[in-house]
Amino acid sequence: MPIDAAKALAADPRHGEIGWDHKDIQLYHLGLGAGRPATDPDELRYTLESKLHVLPSFATVAGAGMAMMGGLAAPGIEINLANVLHGGQSIELHRPIPVKGRATSTARVAALYDKGKAAVVVLRTEVADADGPLWTSDAQIFVRGEGGFGGERGPSVREELPERAPDRVEERHIREDQALLYRLSGDWNPLHADPEFAKTAGFDQPILHGLCSYGMALKAVVDTALGGDVSRVRAYRTRFAGIVFPGETLRIRMWEEPGRVLVSVTAAERDDAPVLADTVVEHA
Repeated sequence: MPIDAAKALAADPRHGEIGWDHKDIQLYHLGLGAGRPATDPDELRYTLESKLHVLPSFATVAGAGMAMMGGLAAPGIEINLANVLHGGQSIELHRPIPVKGRATSTARVAALYDKGKAAVVVLRTEVADADGPLWTSDAQIFVRGEGGFGGERGPSVREELPERAPDRVEERHIREDQALLYRLSGDWNPLHADPEFAKTAGFDQPILHGLCSYGMALKAVVDTALGGDVSRVRAYRTRFAGIVFPGETLRIRMWEEPGRVLVSVTAAERDDAPVLADTVVEHA
C-alpha cells in the first residue's frame, strides 16, 4: 500500500538546522515584487538592510522547503511526486521573525486524510531558536490517486466571504521575470521556468509559484489593512484554488473584520479566475 497512515503518523520527526540573514530576506521580498518604486520609504522596509523587516510568509522558504520534501519521504509514504499538488498553506507566528537567525526545524506528518480518489498529507514544521518558538507551518499536500487507505476524510475548511463589497481592492502586477527571481529562494521546480516542461504539464507557459502569490497577497494586506506593520500578523492561511502566469495581475480583495482580514485573490485578466481562496490573515 502506498500510504500506511499509522506508520507515517508514528514516525519520528525530522530535525534540521536552518539559518538566514538579510540577503535571504531581501531576495525573498524582491521575488514577491517588492521595491517598486525603488525609493518609496514603504518599499525600503523590504529591500534596504538598514530598514529591513521580515514578511511572515518568509517562513515558507526558510530552510528551502525541507519540510515538504522531507515529509514526503517519511516512513509509510511512498508516492509518485508527479501526482503531488500543494493544496493549502498556513503559518502561525509565535513572534516576529528576526532579520538574521539560526534555528532548529522539526518536521513531521501531522495528519493524513482519505478523500477517496486522493489523499491529503499535512506536513507540519515547527521552528524555534535559542529564545523559543518562532513559527509553526502546515503544508496541505494533495496526492492524486492515493486515497482509499481507510482514513478519516478530514475537515472541510471554507470561509464564506461577506455579501457586502470589499473594504479594499488592490492589484499587484506580476513581472515577466518574477518566477525566475522567486525560485532563487529555493523552489527549483522547472514548471516555473522551463517552457517545454510547462507544456508537458499542460500549460502554455511557466506558471507562478503558488507560494509567491501567497506572499504577494500577504504583503498587500500588511501594506494596506495593517498599516505596514508585519509584527501584527498572528496567522495566515490559504487554499490554492488556481494558477496565475507571469505578466498577469493579481486582484486582491479584502474584507476587514475584528482581528482578521478575509482575502480573495484572482487573476484579473482572466475574468477573475480564482488563485487563492479561503484566505484569512489573523492579526493583533
